[in-house]
This record gives sequence, structure tokens and C-alpha cells, in this order.
Amino acid sequence: MLLQDLAERLGCRLEGDGGLEITRVAGLEQAGPGDLTFFANAKYAAALKRTRASAVILGEDAPPVQCAMLRAKDPYLAFANALSLFVQSAPPAPGVDSMSQVAPDAMLGRDVSIGPFVSVGRGARIGDRTIVYSNVSIGDGAAIGSDCVVHAHVSIRERVVIGNRVVLQNGAVIGADGYGFVRRPDGTHQKIPQTSLVVIEDDVEIGANTTVDRPAVGETRIRAGAKIDNLVMIAHGVSVGRNALLAAQVGIAGSTTIGDGAMLGGQVGVAGHVSIGKNAAAVGQSGITNSIPDGAFVSGYPAIDNREWLKSSAIFRKLPALRKKIADLEQRVLELEATLEERRIRSKP
Repeated sequence: MLLQDLAERLGCRLEGDGGLEITRVAGLEQAGPGDLTFFANAKYAAALKRTRASAVILGEDAPPVQCAMLRAKDPYLAFANALSLFVQSAPPAPGVDSMSQVAPDAMLGRDVSIGPFVSVGRGARIGDRTIVYSNVSIGDGAAIGSDCVVHAHVSIRERVVIGNRVVLQNGAVIGADGYGFVRRPDGTHQKIPQTSLVVIEDDVEIGANTTVDRPAVGETRIRAGAKIDNLVMIAHGVSVGRNALLAAQVGIAGSTTIGDGAMLGGQVGVAGHVSIGKNAAAVGQSGITNSIPDGAFVSGYPAIDNREWLKSSAIFRKLPALRKKIADLEQRVLELEATLEERRIRSKP
């Protein structure tokens, strides 16, 4: 693709030779002639100076470089759009593979693609142009919208509802039983049937081996535009807000509400029956045991305001020296008290 055509499609301002032929997108260090790269973080300024790329996407106010430039308001977003232009794999052909089993009363939309070893249960519905790769299990009464992509080994349990343009990565399990048991008088456990709904709204992406559990009553709901990473656990009755971001190994306990636009870093743990406010954020490995308000930015365990956590963590490594200093001061106080007592006794008539 010519650079001038690429600039037009990305909505970028071109500075340099628009007649350059661009064949792929690559990182600053790996890029060579014919490649387009991007620069969005000042930490990589040295790599930008060394890059051999033919062109670079960078901010509107970034200093100029030797190669051709595409100026963008958001270089990272322009880079993502460029990747979409260059990395386009052909979808599988519509139709049902002969090695799959589709229930007679299941309803398939137009141009649906069903790969090998797929099981589609009774009364299930799959929307137009949805792609289902191999070894997927779709339960009775499940409903999947249009233009979805369901990768290999995904399990969509009975009566799960999935919206349009949803992507489910390999091994995701949607609608497994929530973790619900009641202790009997003899110490054994009675299972609470988990038979209610899981709803995944439009434009959600769920990562590999992530689980979204169904509740006993009510529903578990992932709202439109949420993006969920690999190995995330979403318990029964949880509500995840619109455009929320959950990174790897986040664990959310039952009946918790995650607000719109909230961001939880890797390995954040959230207790049950709490609320995370809109646009709130928690850094990796934070433990959230209480509700946090809209816009909060928390860290640590138990999670507190991020600035307070940074101050506290700076003190942690000094604790041994502080302990020794306090012990020395206590000893000096004891010695001073002993000296004062001795003087008091001597001063008596």
C-alpha cells in the first residue's frame, strides 16, 4: 500500500514521500525498509532514532525524524488501525462441517461457519456471519448474535445469551455453575443449583480460559464493550460495566458490581458484594475488600488510595532500620529515666 493511501485511510497528516510502498507494520527495533512503525512513548525515543523503518506514526507535536511521518492525534490508535489493514486473515467458508452435530431445531443465520467437532444443542440460535471454530460446545437454548467469533474449545452452556460482534478466545467457559454450597449440620455441603442466566452484551471480547459463571437467581452480565483478558474469573451474579477492562488473572467474587469504564490490572482480587465505581482503577495485585467510589485509583492490600500506597510502600524497605532506631531510642529513654531516678534519690534529704 502506498504511504499516501495509508495516511488517508488512517486519517493522519503525511510528512514525507507519499509514494513509498508499505508492506507491513513492525516495532521500532524490528522495522526495516518498507515497514511502518509507531512511536507513542517517550521511553522509546532512542529506539526511534535508530529505527530503519520507511515511515513512522507519531504524535502531532512529536519532534521530527529522518523517515517519512504520519502525524496522528492518537498514535497508538492509528497503529492499531494500521495493523487491522495489514493483518487480515480470510474467514472460513460458510457452512457446517460434516463432522459437527447440529440439533434439528437449532437455528442458524445466513453465512454461518461451523467448524469440525462442534456440538450445537437443541433450540440454540446462531446469528448471521458468526464463525464457530472446532471443538466448540453450544448448549441447549443458547443464543449467539451476528458477526461473532467463537474460537476453538469454547464452552457456551445452556441458555447463555451472547450479543453481536462478540469474540470468545480459546477455552473460554461461559455459563458454568457458580460456586454455591450450604453447609449441612453434619459438616457436608449441599449444592445450590445454579440455573439462572448469563448475558454477554454486544462488542465484548473474552480471553482464553476465562470463566463467567451462572448464578442461582438473577443474572451474571457483561455489558457492551467490556474487554476481558485471559485467565479471568467472573463469579455468579457479577455485573461488569460498559467498556470495563479486566486484565489477566483478575478474580471477582459473587454479586459484585464493576462500574462502566473501570480498569482492573493483572491479579486484582475483588471481594463479593462490593461495588467498583465508574472509571475506577486498581493496579496489579491489589486486593479490594470494600466498595470504592467513581474515579478512585487504588493499590495494595487492602486496596487504598494509590498515592497513599506509594508513600507506604516507600517506607516498607526502611522498616528494619526504623525498628532498630526505635529500639535504640527506647534504650536511651530507659537509661535517661534511670539516671533521673538516681538523681532524685540522691537529692532527698
